[in-house]
Formats: sequence, structure tokens, C-alpha cells
Amino acid sequence: MQKDIPVAPLAGIAWLGLWLPMLLAAGVIIGVAVMPAQTTPAHGLLLALPLLIVIGAGLSWAARRRRIVLSNRDLQITATLYRKQVPVEAIDLDNARVVSLDEHTELRPMVKTNGFTLPGFSAGHYRMRNLAKAFCLVTDRSRVLVLPLRDGLTLLLSPEKPRELLDQLLELAGQRPAR
Repeated sequence: MQKDIPVAPLAGIAWLGLWLPMLLAAGVIIGVAVMPAQTTPAHGLLLALPLLIVIGAGLSWAARRRRIVLSNRDLQITATLYRKQVPVEAIDLDNARVVSLDEHTELRPMVKTNGFTLPGFSAGHYRMRNLAKAFCLVTDRSRVLVLPLRDGLTLLLSPEKPRELLDQLLELAGQRPAR
């Protein structure tokens, strides 16, 4: 059994946070290249534009690479360049819950240890505000599924329907889903 769980979409501010700096850098490169009294050859500077486009395209690809899959008894998370596979048995489902990170600020990803961040988007390995370790795929801070693992790590996930995913995990673990 393999079931794709839809991930909450990225907010427009995330795309703006990615592409606005790229466009500003392109504007600076073009502005410097067309200045009349320049000492740097313009063709050298203009070669930076294709590189900037490649970097922007690569970051856009990474930001679109978001997936949650329930496969057999494993939860597989793909968050940009990062992946995590967790057996359902390793999840402390008694303490799992759906929260708003605006209300539960101690769970917010604060220190990026190895991750990818855009405004409104956190993916990868972080330390939460309470300094505990977390693996994040957060696209909507108002509805985050908090899944503590038995080894001390916490998963912070943003499926479109977090309560539904929690119920499916409870069912797989042989516990009755809370209604």
C-alpha cells in the first residue's frame, strides 16, 4: 500500500522571497554592464545572467520537491533536497497533535542546522525554539502536524489535511483514530 498525502501549497510570499533577490541581482548586473565609464568588460558580467537563471531554476525545482507518502508501515517525507523515512512504530502517536506555530511558538523552526528556508517555508533539519531537533516540511504555519519520534526527534509536517494524516497513522498503529 502506498498513499500520497497532499502537502499544503506554498504561499506566494515564498516564491517572492526566492525570485525577488534574483531579479534585483539581474538588475544590478545589467545596470553595471551598461554603465558608460566602466573598466570591467560587459560581456563578462553578462555571463552572470545565465548563471543566475540556472541558480533560480534549481532553487525553484528544490522548492517544488515536497512530498509525503504513507508506504506500508513507513512515513516517507521528501522536503526539497532532504528525505526522511520513519516507521510508524517509531512515532509517539500518543503525543502527536495538530497545532498552529503562531500559538505554539516553542515548536517553531528557529535554527537551521541543514535546511532550506524561504518566507513561510521550512524544509530540512532545524532546532526548534525549545532547542529540540526537528525535521521539517512546513508550508502552512497555521496547521502543522507535530509527530514526536521515540528517539527524541520531532517531525513538523504541513499536509493539506493534517488531522486526516494523523488518523491514518493511528489506524496503522492499531490505535483508534480520535474523532
